[in-house]
Amino acid sequence: MITLTAGEIALLIGGELFCDKDLLVSKAPVFDSRIAKPGSFFLALKGASTDGHEFIADAYRNGAVFSITTHRVDGPCIVVPDVIEALSVIATFVRKRLENLTVIAITGSQGKTSTKDLLAHMLIAVGPTIAPSGSFNNDLGMPITLLECDERTRFCILEMGARHKGDITRLCEIAQPNIAVVLTVGTAHIGEFGSQQAIVEAKSELVKALTSDGIAILGSYDEFTPAMAELHSGRTIIFGENSSSQVRAADIEMREGRPHFDVVTPAGRDAVGMRLVGAHQISNALAVAAVGTALSLPLELIASSLSTGEISSKWRMELHDCGDLLIINDSYNANPVSMAAALRTLVLFAQERGGAAWAFVGKMQELGESQAEQSLTIGTLAHELGIDHLVVINAPEYGSPVGAMSVHHHPTVESALKLLEHFRAGDVVLVKASRSEHFELLAQELERMWMEKIGVSE
Repeated sequence: MITLTAGEIALLIGGELFCDKDLLVSKAPVFDSRIAKPGSFFLALKGASTDGHEFIADAYRNGAVFSITTHRVDGPCIVVPDVIEALSVIATFVRKRLENLTVIAITGSQGKTSTKDLLAHMLIAVGPTIAPSGSFNNDLGMPITLLECDERTRFCILEMGARHKGDITRLCEIAQPNIAVVLTVGTAHIGEFGSQQAIVEAKSELVKALTSDGIAILGSYDEFTPAMAELHSGRTIIFGENSSSQVRAADIEMREGRPHFDVVTPAGRDAVGMRLVGAHQISNALAVAAVGTALSLPLELIASSLSTGEISSKWRMELHDCGDLLIINDSYNANPVSMAAALRTLVLFAQERGGAAWAFVGKMQELGESQAEQSLTIGTLAHELGIDHLVVINAPEYGSPVGAMSVHHHPTVESALKLLEHFRAGDVVLVKASRSEHFELLAQELERMWMEKIGVSE
């Protein structure tokens, strides 16, 4: 963060100052008192079950210079009516000060975080780059990420999520993106938006926010995203796997569950062999290649970055090789597109290892009235792909497709864990559900129990 005084910040946000106006901050704010550090300041947020004001003393002990609060507290503070609004004002000011910063904003129904991680890996090789460590894509996380930038930062990568129309517009007013990346429009969060067209309108807010010298990068994986080019008067780059895309993949092969292809751009063609798992990573890689093309980076750098990049965010197609059992932990979230991609990857690994394919699946939330229909479609797809065992936990909407696939419905994780006694050497296990189902705990327990079964202590 650029260096500011408490007095400057109080003036910016219209807050009441209860500390020395010359106190200096040079680190981005935190809302978790445990990660406060010297030079940072603390955001005292009130949540449904916790009140950040109760942790202010901890923040001071860990180095926070002052707090932004909604009422006066013991210790240095700036009092405002709304802490989140104050954060937005500070971030907007800092963004305007950083005139040489290139902001790349990413949205889409799936793939944002994987694309962010791949893009950060590429841009770090070019210059100082800031990217969120997790899915910091809302009114709280995005401004904090932006505030991590200072005068030396060359690139800032931001995720932008939306649950309502206007969410992305508000984030763009703060971030002023130079490059807008729209990956795809799917049905995630359709329960909140009400229709796919409403999702289209929400995602397109990112493109509309660009100035004429901005660059729009659009996926060609649905009918809606490429059409957003009409909303932008400046340069547009389309990426995809068809011959008409300016950045595309050719000669695609899957080896050990990982994509290998030639990336083709206006600058030429180069080979990519990804470390990431799943064919769905191709679209994320092409989005990154399109950003590299927009920035006029050498094709060799783009291709090598895609070949060496890994996902730093947790619980996204994590491979846990537990002796002779492979567990794929993809428990961070789930929607119909990502669920289908994960099932296809599971089949590839099971074929290569020669064992059975086990899919432990839970609810896909936020699908609204379409949840039952789309879940049933995924259950049918699992049968069509040749999954050996579909283990459904507290989600009867997946149905019980008739055929060679064994379908196991269980009301709880605890009862589903009993199926581990049927695992055999060479089997591959996928664990996937929406974030609220906390299936990362299921993956951890399956790994612990299997290692115990084969006599390997942690």
